[in-house]
Amino acid sequence: MKDQARFSTKKLVLLAMLGAVAYLIVSLIRIPVVLFLSYEPKDVVITIAGFLLGPMASFIISFVVSLLEMVTISQTGPIGGIMNLISTCSFACTAAFVYKKRHTLSGAILGLLLGSAAMALVMLLWNWLITPLYMGVSREAVEGMLLSVFLPFNLLKAGFNSAFVLCLYKPLVSALRKTGLITGSTGKTGSAKIGIYLLGIGLLISCVLLLLVFQGKI
Repeated sequence: MKDQARFSTKKLVLLAMLGAVAYLIVSLIRIPVVLFLSYEPKDVVITIAGFLLGPMASFIISFVVSLLEMVTISQTGPIGGIMNLISTCSFACTAAFVYKKRHTLSGAILGLLLGSAAMALVMLLWNWLITPLYMGVSREAVEGMLLSVFLPFNLLKAGFNSAFVLCLYKPLVSALRKTGLITGSTGKTGSAKIGIYLLGIGLLISCVLLLLVFQGKI
């Protein structure tokens, strides 16, 4: 019983810590992409939380961070909070759910791919529904931006999220094991780890180049 209680306490501490980091990131880091859209790396932390603790952890942190963001730093009110929650959950919860069912490197990559697809498709629908309400433009104007603005933005956002998760997950897991918050072994060989890092770095470089193209800088 004591061991189980200690394990639960560790999970709560880890959940709170990752939630605090996600909120700190969204408070400090916003990278303008196009129009009013910006990239915030909070989804990276929330996805890693889901990989460690399950998809429900991603949902809980997404809800809490979206609520805190709405009442502290956001200027879009409840509508922006809802959009943030839907966007983050569609990516992070999908990726974490797949990884929970298939706890392997291929499962992680598949989860990130499906999470990317889910976020892109879900946000097309929700941008069509909600964006006219807080932008004050016609739905026809928003329809003209769905494939030219919103879809590329969400795919780029998903690419950045996936790249950072691939690069940061293993180092973060190793650091957390040293603190005793999580236990177990990664089970990955040195060559497998190098492959993960190369994939993440390659994807990150590709996303940076696409961002510069999207912004008309190259």
